[in-house]
Amino acid sequence: QVQLVESGGGLVQPGGSLRLSCAASGFTISNYYISWYRQAPGKERELVAAITKGGGGINYAASVKGRFTISRDNAKNTVYLQMNSLKPEDTAVYYCKASITGWGQGTQVTISS
Repeated sequence: QVQLVESGGGLVQPGGSLRLSCAASGFTISNYYISWYRQAPGKERELVAAITKGGGGINYAASVKGRFTISRDNAKNTVYLQMNSLKPEDTAVYYCKASITGWGQGTQVTISS
């Protein structure tokens, strides 16, 4: 089955860090452009970060630039999203997506003191 599974979310205080993982099964993640999205309660899903197949092209939403880092570990068939200096407005369910996959369950990130 072709799918991506997100993990690594949790509850952290403002200013903290989390690393989200996006693990592929049924396909080789290095062959695909991968995007991270998030959806906060009552809001539309938004693109957070994306990385090209080779990893040389990376884009970030303005709201996370300088705080979040997307990266690949092709040996582990996984894409990561390192999130630093987290803010309450980063609270959302985070999803990763490839062109050949549907939407997974996502992983909940909650930033609160």
